Amino acid sequence: MVLTDALEPFRAPTLEPSTRESLLPYLRQTKSEGGYDITIKTELAIGGKTYSVSQTNASNLLFSFGQMLTHHTVGGCPMNVGDLLGSGTISGLDDGSLGSFLEMTKNGKAPLELAEGVSRTFLEDDDDLIMTGAAGKVGGYVGFGECRGKILPARSM
Repeated sequence: MVLTDALEPFRAPTLEPSTRESLLPYLRQTKSEGGYDITIKTELAIGGKTYSVSQTNASNLLFSFGQMLTHHTVGGCPMNVGDLLGSGTISGLDDGSLGSFLEMTKNGKAPLELAEGVSRTFLEDDDDLIMTGAAGKVGGYVGFGECRGKILPARSM
């Protein structure tokens, strides 16, 4: 777990909506640095080899976590200690920073070319997806550890 106090030195602006006036009044922020400079790397491990898939940054979020929390609770739904708030896909502006396989493969129409002739249109059985995140640089950073998931074959019925 990483507390927001630990992320304070890594504040950064989020992407701006096309027109701030189009936001509902309760989502309009006056503070421009509502996001965090958190680098997120995604890798794919296939047969003992690891390939870089994407690198993006949490500053690419269109809405800050404060705005997400506000939107979640404005209708009366409470947040309690220990509740999780997910950001959804975080995509950057270029191909190397897209946050989902659907985006990377143009909805499955163009395979993602990794290296050594390896490509993927969708994740396959036994693929390991690894995500890491960190704010700052070594010597003055906050790490989020590793999130790893393995695609298992479907069970026989």
